[in-house]
Amino acid sequence: MIDTLTSTPFFGLGVTLLCWYLAVRFQKRTGLLICNPVLVASLLVIGIMLLFHIPLDNYNAGGSIIKLLLAPATAVLALNIYQQRAILKRNFWPVVLGCFVGSLVSMLLVQVLCRLFQAETSLLNSLLPKSVTTAIAVSIAESSGGLPALTAASVIITGIEGAMLAPLFAKVFHVTDPVVEGVAIGACSHAVGTSKALEIGPLQGAMSSIALCVCGIITSILAMFFTA
Repeated sequence: MIDTLTSTPFFGLGVTLLCWYLAVRFQKRTGLLICNPVLVASLLVIGIMLLFHIPLDNYNAGGSIIKLLLAPATAVLALNIYQQRAILKRNFWPVVLGCFVGSLVSMLLVQVLCRLFQAETSLLNSLLPKSVTTAIAVSIAESSGGLPALTAASVIITGIEGAMLAPLFAKVFHVTDPVVEGVAIGACSHAVGTSKALEIGPLQGAMSSIALCVCGIITSILAMFFTA
């Protein structure tokens, strides 16, 4: 009976939307950084699947519909760059240089750590694009022989960590310029971090969105030189 109900596309889609709704409500009620909606919703979905012994293929019958929306959603981010073109024009080189350094350092650290711990090539290629948005990261991983599922997981973890720690790091390192703060968040923690940047301020959110897009382009280019 359960297998029949969960094998329809409506199950995966419905349980994801329900868990997301509950996660957003929970985060608003608690106000805790650790209660990030992406993290909470993911844990809820995993918990339901484990509790009722639901196969992953059953969930993917509907959950894959959400995955299909990642690419169009990423392309729409170009609209935000256009809307913020005046800010980008005034800070063009600092933004581009900041995104380049952020992407380069992220990929260098992954490569150094993977070499240090003698990780497999597939693991290295899966983790390299962890700091860009999921649709771009998965595409990079797939083209280089990485594992898309592992890449998606690393992207989510990176984004959640960035959203949680960004306000603390800004305070510790005395970052007061909203442009600098926004670029740093977007370069390190993509869309999840950008949602936090929007909470901090509209300019931070705009710059984080721009950094998210620019870092995606830069990482796609750098990946050609870093993938094994």
